[in-house]
Amino acid sequence: MAEKSKILVIGGTGYFGKFIVEAAAKAGHPTFLLVREATLSNPAKSNIIQNFKNMGVNFLIGDLYDHESLVKAIKQVDVVISAVSRHQLADQDNIIAAIKEAGNVKRFFPSEFGNDVDRTHFVEPAKSALGRKVKIRRAVEAAGVPYTFVSSNSFAGYFLQTFSQIGATEPPRDKVVIFGDGTPRAVFNKEEDIATYTIKAVDDPRTLNKILYIRPPLNTYSFNDLVPLWERKIGKTLERIYVSEEQLLKNIQESAAPLNAMLSMRHSVFVKGDQTNFEIEPSFGVEASELYPDVKYTTVDEYLDQFV
Repeated sequence: MAEKSKILVIGGTGYFGKFIVEAAAKAGHPTFLLVREATLSNPAKSNIIQNFKNMGVNFLIGDLYDHESLVKAIKQVDVVISAVSRHQLADQDNIIAAIKEAGNVKRFFPSEFGNDVDRTHFVEPAKSALGRKVKIRRAVEAAGVPYTFVSSNSFAGYFLQTFSQIGATEPPRDKVVIFGDGTPRAVFNKEEDIATYTIKAVDDPRTLNKILYIRPPLNTYSFNDLVPLWERKIGKTLERIYVSEEQLLKNIQESAAPLNAMLSMRHSVFVKGDQTNFEIEPSFGVEASELYPDVKYTTVDEYLDQFV
């Protein structure tokens, strides 16, 4: 067995980053976390930090905005995975520069974990936000840094838990808003599974300089299929409220932040079908559940059981 790559996670105490750190450690990779001194002493992060310590994660003091500390941390690992928040996406230029200077990195995973940003029909304001991810992709390629871009599609904890109902905290029990005609298919993946697939790809030559799509067949649903599945589970029929594309675009224009961004994301996923409206070609991408059939992912059907 080849030795497992040493992995550095940047943004590892955030919402999604913590799943990446846990998956890397559980898979037996020597796992390093770039962390600020302030984060280590932050009471709000204490449980996450303690959990990482229990898993044997190595803490490297540094900062996305401190070049010297970035280079020093990167020189200790083989693979860098960024899970920085959307506010820091453009600042991943700093990571690319540090990787170039360090000169030892075998693979870089920039913070993407959503739609394939090169194959979407985003309207503003999501278009500008996702444009930062596109710029980072081009910067990675231009720098000649070996990469894997992860297109994980929809986080189950964000989209599926609420059925994408604005302001909801759980699946609907009486009525459901459906954007468009409900026929485009989206992909809903549990966060832990996305992290597991990402770590599987770290040392896999098949994912080098490719887009890793996480598009398992049992997690790919149109809204018109998803609602009846939920209705069968709760034994109730929901009132369906369809919002036309024209009305949705009007709502986006008339809404303030952050609602306009949330609505424009839903336009891409549920009206344009941007997660499934193209074939994954071997020239640019591979599909995770095909590459790693041994991974027992949580299906949409299973995921919804916890809310019944």
